[in-house]
Amino acid sequence: MQNATPAAIAVLVLELIPAAAFGLARERIERACARWPVTIRIALPVFCVLPYVLISYSHQMFSWRWCALYAALPVAIAWLLERAASADPEQRGNWRDAIILLTLGLAVDLRWFERAWPSGLAGLGKLLLVDAALYGFVAIRRLTGTGFDFHFRWSDWKTGLRELVFFAPLVLGLGLALGFLHPHGAAPRLSMILKWIYIFVFIAVPEELFFRAWVQNLLERRVGRRAALAITAVLFGLSHFNKRSAHFNWRYVILASIAGIFYGRAWREQRRVPASAITHASVDAIWSFWF
Repeated sequence: MQNATPAAIAVLVLELIPAAAFGLARERIERACARWPVTIRIALPVFCVLPYVLISYSHQMFSWRWCALYAALPVAIAWLLERAASADPEQRGNWRDAIILLTLGLAVDLRWFERAWPSGLAGLGKLLLVDAALYGFVAIRRLTGTGFDFHFRWSDWKTGLRELVFFAPLVLGLGLALGFLHPHGAAPRLSMILKWIYIFVFIAVPEELFFRAWVQNLLERRVGRRAALAITAVLFGLSHFNKRSAHFNWRYVILASIAGIFYGRAWREQRRVPASAITHASVDAIWSFWF
């Protein structure tokens, strides 16, 4: 996120509050929402439009069309997941889950909504979608086994760093052979820790939430652990097809698909998003610092 105006910082804090609440007090939120009337549960995420309204007005680029989209989409997600919860109480995965995940994935990958946001602030739009989906899958769908719990455990670090150690030699060798990685020197410094935290919060956690807590989690119930791991890894790799390139970046797709195997392994060991996010953030940070 660039162009960090006071309004942008305020909106960022506003968007991080729901994610932090779901990560730290999921069960209490689930119980509270379960007591509300269905109409209120479905209508409540209309407030997800507030970040867009605040930013667009502060940058004098408000559009009723985008306002309507950001008001309606979170409500539509909640309604579809309410129907999915009724139709699929065993939580084996429903076509409504697939429609929501496909829509969110394509919206982010193909940058459908980025022009609604000021230059450098499109990340706020992605966080808005994370909040809307979190509310839907946690408060409405009540999807189990996601592992979106940020009461950190020692095992999160143990598992996350173990998968990093397993993955690093493979990606370094293959990345150098493919000409994708280009080593460069960088002396250790305090800013590296800050960058790791930034990558963990704004890149690793949202991606691990989507691909592992939701996609891999639901696929496991349909096709089993191994197939779900492989399919999710390939989908994760394909989501990088347009990164750092104007054309199909096949090298990035291959390496990201392999990375997805190790991120998925880290998540599924104890079904913990923090574990896979630690592996993910560490890989991205090492790449950023030295390659």
